[in-house]
Amino acid sequence: MGRILPIRARTTKRRPRLGLKAGEAWLQGARQVRSPNCDDRPAGVQPSLIVVHGISLPPGQFGGPHIDELFTNTLNPAGHLYFRDLAGIKVSSHLLIRRNGEVVQYVPLHRRAWHAGKSSFRGRERCNDYSVGIELEGTDNTPYTQAQYGRLATVIRVLRRSLPTLAAAPLVGHSDVAPGRKTDPGPAFDWPHLRQRLAPRTARRR
Repeated sequence: MGRILPIRARTTKRRPRLGLKAGEAWLQGARQVRSPNCDDRPAGVQPSLIVVHGISLPPGQFGGPHIDELFTNTLNPAGHLYFRDLAGIKVSSHLLIRRNGEVVQYVPLHRRAWHAGKSSFRGRERCNDYSVGIELEGTDNTPYTQAQYGRLATVIRVLRRSLPTLAAAPLVGHSDVAPGRKTDPGPAFDWPHLRQRLAPRTARRR
């Protein structure tokens, strides 16, 4: 099977410039929707891992308020048959990147978002304790958009530049830290394409 190519999403306006000032935990340029589904990281623990997820609500449908509602415990279980299974579930992520490249932040970076669940990386369990979770609006088998790859690369560069413990942080998928339980961001996610976008400009010219 050939590589699944990212598609282009229509954008109606230029997205805000993203940034993070020293000592701050909210990205400048991201839309803020504060989630109650978070808590303090364990004492002395700083983020040192970046976990990429995929999400759509209902599955395969994009746009709309439902991801915001899920992360803020306001999703109506009667709104869709699929939503019934989510009743009472409390989850969140630090960031979401929508199909058009919009960045939404739900949890401040210094706090623990509830995104990875039962998980481990290189023998270290409880990835929520030491990771930043980034959701991409999409599905395992739907190509993610160029706008999403561009914004994801920008977000990662900002995080690595602004938070010392993330400077060399590994990038993994949810499926990597919860194998057999989770499959996202799925085969549609083009890891080589992301790495190419993250490569120094001099390396990209070769």
